[in-house]
Amino acid sequence: MALPAKLLIANRGEIAIRIIRTARAMGIATVAVYSEDDAAMPHVVLADEAIAIESADAASSYLNIAGILNAAAKTGADAIHPGYGFLSERPEFARAVVERGLLFIGPPADVMAALGDKVAARRLAVDAGVPVVPGLDGADIAAARDFAARNGFPILIKAAAGGGGRGMRVVQTADTLEVSLEAAAREAAAAFGDGRLFIEKYIARPRHVELQVIADNHGNTFTLGERDCSIQRRHQKIVEESPAPGLPDNIRIAMAEAAVKLFGIAGYRNAGTAEFLLDGDAFYFLEANTRLQVEHPVTEMRFGCDLVAMQIHIAAGEPLVEPMAPRGHAIEVRICAEDAEHDFRPAAGRVIHLNLPAGLNVRMDTYLAPAAQVSPLYDSLLGKLVVWGANREEARHRLIAALDEFMLSGVHHTAAFLREVVASEAFADAQLSTRFIAEFFPNWRPSPELLEAALIAAAIAPASASTSGVDTTLRDGALAPRSPWETLGGFELWGRR
Repeated sequence: MALPAKLLIANRGEIAIRIIRTARAMGIATVAVYSEDDAAMPHVVLADEAIAIESADAASSYLNIAGILNAAAKTGADAIHPGYGFLSERPEFARAVVERGLLFIGPPADVMAALGDKVAARRLAVDAGVPVVPGLDGADIAAARDFAARNGFPILIKAAAGGGGRGMRVVQTADTLEVSLEAAAREAAAAFGDGRLFIEKYIARPRHVELQVIADNHGNTFTLGERDCSIQRRHQKIVEESPAPGLPDNIRIAMAEAAVKLFGIAGYRNAGTAEFLLDGDAFYFLEANTRLQVEHPVTEMRFGCDLVAMQIHIAAGEPLVEPMAPRGHAIEVRICAEDAEHDFRPAAGRVIHLNLPAGLNVRMDTYLAPAAQVSPLYDSLLGKLVVWGANREEARHRLIAALDEFMLSGVHHTAAFLREVVASEAFADAQLSTRFIAEFFPNWRPSPELLEAALIAAAIAPASASTSGVDTTLRDGALAPRSPWETLGGFELWGRR
């Protein structure tokens, strides 16, 4: 099977741009889809073609299977990459793509259904002899009470069909169990169209470690190291690194073997992730992600590989070529449109001033551009800042320096908060657990130095925005270079107006 000639990306924002760049490097034409709210987004401009799909809300656009398939037919695309989020883990979408005679860049639909559903994946792990946290399939209130009575509180309620912390509740006492089950089911149904739940014993201070799995159609399955994703906010990862600091080699090897065994039994093909909770020397299978992970650049930086290119080659039937041995240490932070000072309240707005970090071993995956609009309708992720160093401490200092370079005005964001996290003694000492933020940054407020820097940035933003040679503006609904005649402002020959 040959590589696709034209690839449609069924996604938006930074991941759409990231896929477009790899496809172009492989000589594959690209098609972007966009909602009416995203008409001026950079991924629309960067793709070879772009086609609108319905209205601004996700259900009518990026979750619209018929609309995306029709867009592929109209543009002559012969392959679809789902990115992550939206339809990336929907078996019905993968199946519909293949039934249309198109190449789906991801695992087969039946495998996605087996591993992507948390309850089904848990059963598969038990059958494979992979350790799992004590739990209960389903969420009948009577069974839930019995489970809690046998295992004790707290317990964890989770959505069977989703991720990202949606449909997840930690229940501390019996009197809140029923209302928590009802709330979790409503949230899961709204987010994933599936209100099924399951229950696990809650582990108070685990580490969250995941294995990047790659499998082809020729029986080759291996892992590309692990990523520590323990630092989270509301079950959403915000800092990821590879290798996992202080992880004993015997645990690392055992986890990798468990991941390969589980994915092999499932008949997995393409890129996927096996996630584990680490409690001391014990590890437990948590879930599988049957797609490209948000934090995949961490692995790419450490292994010198391109996971999107590998996905496309595997989907085209080519055998895997194992990349070079890992080297050094990579760390990623997710910069989000949130107000960290006020309980990470979601933010939106238009970019007024922007400076993106750059330099040796610094990578910024983002859709941000001058004058870009950050919509409240979609995920809050603005971009991922990833660095590499010969060791963890070198990478940490490089990341601090890169975060110092990052400047964005017009939209609240989390870069200053992340800078303090990475610069903290607790992070330097790798005191990692999923309770890291609650323990070390429970009520974060920016320091006086950060406030002063923000005021300076705000003061220079208008001047920078009007004099930068790369500044852009919205014209006729699209991003366009700003005319130099628009940069004069209040200029007069003698003095300043």
